[in-house]
Amino acid sequence: MPAAGTYAPPAARGGHARLIEPTVLARLNNLELIARTAVEGALIGLHRSPTFGFSQEFAEYRAYQPGDDPRDIDWNVLARTDRTYVKRYFGDTNCRLILLIDTSASMATVEPARASDSAISKLDYARFFAAALVYLAHRQHDAVGLTTFSDRIRTYRPATGRAAGIRALYHELDALTAAGGSNWQLPLDHVQAQFRKSGLIVVISDFYTDPEALATVLRGLAARGHDLLLVHVLDPEERSPALARAVTLRDAETGEVMEVTREELERDYPARLAVHIERLKQLTLGLGGHYLNVVTSEPLDRVLAGYLHFRARHP
Repeated sequence: MPAAGTYAPPAARGGHARLIEPTVLARLNNLELIARTAVEGALIGLHRSPTFGFSQEFAEYRAYQPGDDPRDIDWNVLARTDRTYVKRYFGDTNCRLILLIDTSASMATVEPARASDSAISKLDYARFFAAALVYLAHRQHDAVGLTTFSDRIRTYRPATGRAAGIRALYHELDALTAAGGSNWQLPLDHVQAQFRKSGLIVVISDFYTDPEALATVLRGLAARGHDLLLVHVLDPEERSPALARAVTLRDAETGEVMEVTREELERDYPARLAVHIERLKQLTLGLGGHYLNVVTSEPLDRVLAGYLHFRARHP
């Protein structure tokens, strides 16, 4: 997603941010360090914004607009950049962030063609992204809650902004494993019951489900005033499978077996995946939410930039 117009500190302007590959993050072996590295990479890579962005020190800005109080102008930024910004204070942007993570068996998938390349699973990518959101939210004084699920609720943490609660969230994310099928009605009903105050709900999944199965409950969440962000995580081989011959595929969750020819993959699969993605996207947009489609090889700081632009529109 383009990062047009978001403020960046002087050291980042005029060059390209060094994007951090997920496999590099995985070798850091500390979830909070992974989160901080990804967040700082995203923030450094952003440029001047007509809404607001984030500096390296996590101060928040937006471009000055007629009617703004001149007392809120950051004169130091004006002196360095020759551009006029007003500060947004932490108290102006506090919100409740609710993370909902799919931990069904399909999220453990790393396609065989890439397993030898130290590729990370979809669950690993979800873990890294969620940890980065926890880190960012904590620095912004936002409360964060967590629910993980497969065919049952596996983890529930009520929203907290306390340091001890944030450490517990990192621990829960670090301990996630993928197993079982998926039951979308259960976790979405759970979120609707537990998080009655409006907030931002971030759903991270490979979304192996009929979008219509999500529609009813997602509409209920939107009707309660929640903002929705769907993060659709796929392995690169799921996006563009490369098979030289017919294969037998087994569903990771149901065990169902299917014979697939190379011709079927080349002819039918791309069109069906495109339709599925478009249905998810239109469902989310129709509820006033935002949809991100990512692959596990994509640099996490680039994906976080997409999240930050979404937050700029939903402060």
